Amino acid sequence: MDESIARLAVIVLPVVLAITLHEAAHGYAALLKGDPTAHLAGRISINPLKHIDPVGTVLVPLLMYFGSMMLGQHGLLFGWAKPVPVNFSLLRRPKKDMFWVAAAGPAANLLMALGWGLAYKFSLALPADAFSEPLQLMAESGIVINLVLMTLNLLPVPPLDGGRIMVSLLPPKLSIAFARIEPFGLPILLGLLLTGALDHILRPLLQLAKVALMSLLF
Repeated sequence: MDESIARLAVIVLPVVLAITLHEAAHGYAALLKGDPTAHLAGRISINPLKHIDPVGTVLVPLLMYFGSMMLGQHGLLFGWAKPVPVNFSLLRRPKKDMFWVAAAGPAANLLMALGWGLAYKFSLALPADAFSEPLQLMAESGIVINLVLMTLNLLPVPPLDGGRIMVSLLPPKLSIAFARIEPFGLPILLGLLLTGALDHILRPLLQLAKVALMSLLF
């Protein structure tokens, strides 16, 4: 259990940043495209308390984390933040601008993964000591956490970002039909998670993203 708590301490900062900046990016993109809803609600913020959902951001990931550690496994964590409010009707070009608002979150995670990759590269150049080793572990966690959030959110399942991107790209009739899946999105994801299918879907995508990232840095 001590090892679990020590590991948890290392990943707290990457998790908080990944969730906070992901959600803030959605709100900022919406503001740029004409919708001030998130701005007026105070959600374009780096304050994590603005974005944390007690169940999805804290309880569910903690239960999964300690459960996997007790079982000696390292499964993917699953969770969610409080969605940033977006009024798509206020966007200048609602259907087209939905693409940029949805893509902003995964893009923020990609940029953070690159930043943590640079931190990892920097840690390797330092002498092995009490600073470089935790930095290396934190950077590794930051890379994985952000790539997981990016790949998960890009799955074409509404209300994930990938689902909204699909809605923005599909022709109008198909777009409307596809958007009707949204009420079933979370049950679909939970079903994929509980059956292990989500892990099988994400791991190849995650590995591909990690290889691409490392090829840019090394």
